[in-house]
Amino acid sequence: MAIPDYQSIMLPLLKLASDKKEHTMQETLECLASFFKVSEVELQELLPSGQQKIFDNRVGWARTYLKKAGLLDSPKREVFIITDKGLDVFKSNPPKINVAFLRQYPEFVEFQTVKKGSKEIEDGEVSVQQTPEESLEYGYQKLRQALAQDLLGKIKSCSAMFFEKLVVELLVKMGYGGSRRDAGQAIGKSGDEGIDGIIKEDKLGLDVIYIQAKKWEGTVGRPEIMKFVGALQGQHARKGIFITTSYFTEDAMQYAKKVDSKIILIDGDELSKLMIDHDIGVTQTASYDIKRIDSDYFGDE
Repeated sequence: MAIPDYQSIMLPLLKLASDKKEHTMQETLECLASFFKVSEVELQELLPSGQQKIFDNRVGWARTYLKKAGLLDSPKREVFIITDKGLDVFKSNPPKINVAFLRQYPEFVEFQTVKKGSKEIEDGEVSVQQTPEESLEYGYQKLRQALAQDLLGKIKSCSAMFFEKLVVELLVKMGYGGSRRDAGQAIGKSGDEGIDGIIKEDKLGLDVIYIQAKKWEGTVGRPEIMKFVGALQGQHARKGIFITTSYFTEDAMQYAKKVDSKIILIDGDELSKLMIDHDIGVTQTASYDIKRIDSDYFGDE
């Protein structure tokens, strides 16, 4: 079955704690995974940041919400136990426990309500199925996707000369080409709405990479990649990067994987994402640091 949302986890979690024993997070994860029949593949699924497993995150937030409502308590680090209030709730046999249920407790309402100026915003209003971290991460991904699309539109509308400058700056930011001056001298040998040339793989020039970058409207097929491979052989180069503002056909991508030379294909989507990652053509408007309790700091307490 699919990974349960954090609210669906609340009642089974309280039931697990109803034995009035102390429970560790690892034990809880294993028990709930078995209860919900979460597969091994699903247990390994990560949030978009790749920093935390989705199931672990949802169980963690279910526990946090129950604690904020006073139904669970943490007598010591990484351990939780049911409270008298939590036991009373479990004995009342509620059909489900969710955010709406927990709002009957003032301490939970105080935790959940965020004041912004004169307006109060309750978390969970946007998506009751997602944990706060999921909402933040998926919201970030939507903003990033929209930015990438807008950025690609700008790239396609720029001149060939500007496109050349853009690719040079990106490659240098990624650690290729030595200095920007070195990269600028090595790239820019063709004016056919694109740029071709040879660039250093590292600042010392221990190896070189052949570059082909073109603004295309249609998809790039296998014939163009075959020409590129031929160009590599002519230059006695073993590595190449083909950059386009459009897309590669499946046949082109499969061919690139089979040839002896190491060829990297970068389509318009990937190009715009790399520009975002390396701050080319974009500017930061806001930054949020997500922090957690440092358990080691309080380890001797």
